[in-house]
Amino acid sequence: MAESKNSSTIANDAAQIDPVAVMRIKNLQLRAKTVVEGFFNGLHRSPLHGSSVEFSEYRPYTIGDDLRGLDWKRYARSDRYYIKKFEDETSRNGYLVVDQSRSMGYGTLGYTKIEYARTLAATFAYFLTLQRDCVGLMTFDEAIGDYLPARRRVGHLRQLLVALSRPVAGTGTDINVPLKQIANLIHRRGLVLLISDFLSPIDALRTNLAYLRSRGHEVALLRTLDPSEIDFRIDSPSMVRDLETGQEFFLDPESARNEYRERFNEHQTQLRGVCDSIGVDFYQISTDEPLQDSLFHLIESKQRQSSGASRSGMLSRASAMLANASPGGSP
Repeated sequence: MAESKNSSTIANDAAQIDPVAVMRIKNLQLRAKTVVEGFFNGLHRSPLHGSSVEFSEYRPYTIGDDLRGLDWKRYARSDRYYIKKFEDETSRNGYLVVDQSRSMGYGTLGYTKIEYARTLAATFAYFLTLQRDCVGLMTFDEAIGDYLPARRRVGHLRQLLVALSRPVAGTGTDINVPLKQIANLIHRRGLVLLISDFLSPIDALRTNLAYLRSRGHEVALLRTLDPSEIDFRIDSPSMVRDLETGQEFFLDPESARNEYRERFNEHQTQLRGVCDSIGVDFYQISTDEPLQDSLFHLIESKQRQSSGASRSGMLSRASAMLANASPGGSP
């Protein structure tokens, strides 16, 4: 029997965008628009897309609902009662927390982890804006960099992309600082996406992530790594430099490879364990992977947050908005 594929697999097979090609685009908003359009092109080619979906702005009428919310035009078309959901029911707040420490400046593919992470964040911001969701941003290294509250007003996306484009200035990484700060700043439940290489101690991470979860937020960690960090692609003895401390030392790959992989896997296991124990989504993303794959992670996280909204409906709504968006401009 042939193995069945879900809609995300079909979409990915249909339209993969080479991240190298995306990174050649200088304008960050145009990068994000390219990734989102590629994502929807994949869905349009999928046989599972567009088959009798309901938009997430509506829900079936139930006894006790306020009759003033009935959509009579929809009733005339379908002979069924639907309640039109108000804006505060359909919109969600999304917060992008992006690591801009010096270690994120590493890369072996012609671009760095921070360039890939910025493009990821810009893609999420563009996608959420298309859905009329509010988007906020916090950047950090060893301290908080920029903070933009979640908004949906004209020009907000452009401000967010400007903040993302600022050059890396910090040295070390303290993931716990932005987690504490974002938990204190945001009061309405939302989706928090933390994008980092997580190359730092994770001792206090469980406590701070658990605090966010206790306040009702959906949280997802996107660990962004260069392929050489995953596979240890150093073949000859050489001098290497720690990007965050500036310390240089001699490295013999033959003697260091096994120890590196052992420590890397142990750190990865601890990180996953922390996330699993408190219900936080964890995804590892290599910078040579297509960026639109991450949108499926975002949709899965948002779907768990949105009670009663169908995944297909959410995609259809954003797809329609994308079709009406002006080329190269703010949605």
